[in-house]
Amino acid sequence: MKEILGKYLPENAVNPSFTLIENYGIYLKIVNERKTRHGDYREINGVAQITVNASLNKYQFLITLIHEIAHVLAYREFGRYIKPHGVEWKHTFQHLMLPFINPAIFPKALLPILAQHFKNPKASSDTDVRLAVALKEYSDSNNKNYIFELPFGSLFKVSNGRIFRKGKKRIKRYECIEVSTGKIYIFQPHAEVELVK
Repeated sequence: MKEILGKYLPENAVNPSFTLIENYGIYLKIVNERKTRHGDYREINGVAQITVNASLNKYQFLITLIHEIAHVLAYREFGRYIKPHGVEWKHTFQHLMLPFINPAIFPKALLPILAQHFKNPKASSDTDVRLAVALKEYSDSNNKNYIFELPFGSLFKVSNGRIFRKGKKRIKRYECIEVSTGKIYIFQPHAEVELVK
């Protein structure tokens, strides 16, 4: 298992991550990319099973893995009726992440952004725009743009091939019109899309 984790995690995060997995009897599955989530946790026949997307960069993978382990521990300690991303989970996630937020594991440029994020962690690191953009810097280039980078009125394509025109910004998100239907959809500013030329 350590050898496998070494392919997906920062080198100095492998042993402590493996220890958490082993100590809490977690079955880890590394799966092909899912568009809607980075990872998940469920109980199967009394065994905690965590899945994490293989396509994540090593820093995203680590954050996602610890995020899901926090679910396991929060449910075990506080019961199944807590909110999935409530106070109990947040405190557990913060506690588990603290030893990892150091320059032996994360690049120095990420440390202040991570410190800010973990003051009040979100249900997904993708909803923290600053963190999502910073983490993307460590991913392989995919020739995609963020919505916030595109000029007003630009045409862009999403992963399923649908084409949209970028509209006005609301408070944080952007209204975009699907070209074929004229329907308005709301996009996160850091949604990755392909510019249509």
